[in-house]
Amino acid sequence: MNGRESGAGASRSSAMFVISVAAQLAGMHPQTLRQYDRLGLVSPRRTAGRGRRYSSGDIDLLRRIQQMRAEGINLAGIAQILSLEERLARSEAELAADRERLRLVEGELAQLRARDNRVFTASASGEIRTAERGVRGRRAAQVGPSSSAGNAQTALVLWRPGFTVR
Repeated sequence: MNGRESGAGASRSSAMFVISVAAQLAGMHPQTLRQYDRLGLVSPRRTAGRGRRYSSGDIDLLRRIQQMRAEGINLAGIAQILSLEERLARSEAELAADRERLRLVEGELAQLRARDNRVFTASASGEIRTAERGVRGRRAAQVGPSSSAGNAQTALVLWRPGFTVR
């Protein structure tokens, strides 16, 4: 929800004000609110009969506009400031979403890398087993087939997909 469309997403439970009450709450003339609506500085909700309904957020925005006017900023400048604030808010939201996506992708990449760097043992008889991570290698006699425990030889193989020996 951006500053100029604060009334557009207001929930039904939030207070909505007719233009005369909104003008009084903001310390402005109702005609000023109509002008700001025409200029796009504030966009109140509309009733079925096209009457304006201002939310609390709209009132806050009107007060901010009034403060900027008191500081000597013209309406074109205020429109530019509000536009830049909206762009900044959108950019910050996009950045937060991008950071979250990056975090998820990095997690997936770490899982893929962990899965792809596997260690296997191969016995002289051709039996291949995946070795568990973090477990120290056993003596060849312990890894090989039990029938020829004294003669068993085992090789450790690190498998990395896409890696070729030249």
